[in-house]
Amino acid sequence: MAQTLAQKILAAHLVEGTMTPGSEIGLRIDQTITQDATGTTAFLLFEAMDIPRVRTEVSVSYVDHNMAQFGPENHNDHLYLASIAAKVGAYHSRPGNGICHQVHLERFARPGATQLGSDSHTPTAGGIGAIAIGAGGLDVAVAMGGGTFYTPCPRIIGVELKGRLSPWVASKDIILRLLSILTTKGNVGCLVEYFGDGVATLNVPARSTCTNMGAELGVTTSVFPSDDVTRQFMVAQGRQDQWTALAADAGAAYDRIAKRLHPKTDAAVIENIRRYCTDVKVSAPDASGKVEVSFGRIVIDLGELEPLAAAPGSPDHVVTVASLAGTKVDQVLLGSCTNSSYQDLVTCAAVMKGRTVHPDVELGIHPGSRQVLAMLQRGGALGDLVACGARILESACGACIGQGFSPGDGRVSLRTFNRNFTGRSGTPDDQVYLVSPQTAIAAAVTGRITDPRTLSETLGIPCPTVAAPEAFVIDDRMINPPADDPAAVQVVRGSTIVKPPSGEPVPASIAGPVQIKVGDKITTDHIMPAGTFLKYRSNVPVYARYVFDCFNTDGEPTFAQRCLAARERGAASIIVAGDSYGQGSSREHAALCPMYLGVRAVLAKSIERMHFANLVNFAVMPLVFADAADYDAIEAGDELRIDRAAEAVRSADTVEVVNATRGTAFTCRLNYSARQRAILAAGGLLNHTRQGAER
Repeated sequence: MAQTLAQKILAAHLVEGTMTPGSEIGLRIDQTITQDATGTTAFLLFEAMDIPRVRTEVSVSYVDHNMAQFGPENHNDHLYLASIAAKVGAYHSRPGNGICHQVHLERFARPGATQLGSDSHTPTAGGIGAIAIGAGGLDVAVAMGGGTFYTPCPRIIGVELKGRLSPWVASKDIILRLLSILTTKGNVGCLVEYFGDGVATLNVPARSTCTNMGAELGVTTSVFPSDDVTRQFMVAQGRQDQWTALAADAGAAYDRIAKRLHPKTDAAVIENIRRYCTDVKVSAPDASGKVEVSFGRIVIDLGELEPLAAAPGSPDHVVTVASLAGTKVDQVLLGSCTNSSYQDLVTCAAVMKGRTVHPDVELGIHPGSRQVLAMLQRGGALGDLVACGARILESACGACIGQGFSPGDGRVSLRTFNRNFTGRSGTPDDQVYLVSPQTAIAAAVTGRITDPRTLSETLGIPCPTVAAPEAFVIDDRMINPPADDPAAVQVVRGSTIVKPPSGEPVPASIAGPVQIKVGDKITTDHIMPAGTFLKYRSNVPVYARYVFDCFNTDGEPTFAQRCLAARERGAASIIVAGDSYGQGSSREHAALCPMYLGVRAVLAKSIERMHFANLVNFAVMPLVFADAADYDAIEAGDELRIDRAAEAVRSADTVEVVNATRGTAFTCRLNYSARQRAILAAGGLLNHTRQGAER
């Protein structure tokens, strides 16, 4: 039977289960990555498993998130990560070496490998033909110890690319178009596989831009074939021995996908599905007015694409750049793990050569790695960027995660990043647009949002063409290998590094107040803020003070204070949410910190894959309303009761929830595998692993 590329790689790593979409499968993991914002907790949890050395092909600890060192917290993390990696057998990419996904693509990722990372943009490596999946740090710790990674077997969304991109149009426009079709919700349990004659026209960094932002779709991962373009990239990286050709079989069938949409509020999405998808069918409206829209593969003609932008608030608020033309721009930022490659930045340098950044615009650049910096310097592009007035920032995540360069109040910032959730930049009323490097640099020149296709005619700027380098600058001196003698390594533990708490088994019954009721598309940024708060991640009792900080009101008890007060009187705390709860990063602290505060259950219309897994891993019950309308009948402060919680975890598919405040009851679904039931009963994945079930 003909197989897709994803099916081939998954089947080759299958340890448990069957390749039936929706059923749980266990995968052998070849490579793991962590970064400093999640890595400290991941390695502390790894230590708690009493496994002396990592058991993967390769595990790498990166430092790229918490770079600003105001206070001892971040440096304490860096010292711990360097020493624990050396001791347990992981590589350590030192601060300044670059962003984990860019460096891993350059130096470690390989076609056909499985990769698990404690960062939601781990799927970047799908651009080189790997199955790379983001997960919580506890799942990654288990994989480092040789344990199996479990996930629902995904449905495969086939995306056929045809033709070639026009001048000034970029791969960022491909993924923005896909976001306009699939949106950021309703794609849990799916995987995107790219194929078609257009694939060969895209270099590996361009492909990785698409797979990186697959995280914004909410899919498990995304993957491209490994072809001669991939081989050339790996030859240039001095890793040709790790290349292998990989592609779907001729005649491979992709899954049919269905989404529930409202003809009025989702009219643009339905129109895009009709335009770009094959075999589209639309059902009659249900009682809520929604219709089921189903389709086969997605077909994108690259030659018909135009420059696109994600308007403020969400990566799926996609509009054409032409429709925004003339909007005043105050800030332009290039970089992040999405668009910080040599090809991206040398393209921008070519536009700016001999020019000066518009006087109304601040231009900042986060190169993806030391290799990218070295390549820019060797060819003179770095000098062109400095001469034009750009601020060259660290090879780190930086502004993408709210670590500086926040825009002014209400000011427009064009960024080549992957997320523009409101307030993520550090400015509450930010106006952040996500665009390609070509569109971003056009604004740096003109001071306005500008369709870059007009630059050739209006300013006489030719569209840069950048060939893939025949050889990259290779210098791995900032990657420390594991210690030859682990016993000689003294692990450095600063005062701010605190052992993370363990969960407790789901009790016989759960009773307590709804501490907060939130709406749709609540991200892990909403739950656990990044930015200046990231430095507290190694200290859960401190970081937990800021759970749902964006919803706290001055003069009133915070979410954390309300939860702790309930815990003092022996009550549980409960969260109620709408659709697509837990979007965004792999941030396991969005489950770990609420667990520490006494949250025992989350009731939602739907929960995203990584957050659902993290809730289970820390013994917080994720529950889905059987009837979404029941969400409307609950208010914050209502006292809820689940009388048979532990019994339901053991064997039930549904559980009754009583609203004692209103004298009503409703049903929630328990969408758990047998393994997840065992984890909840054990009090979380760490306890489950200690008991030997994951060895």
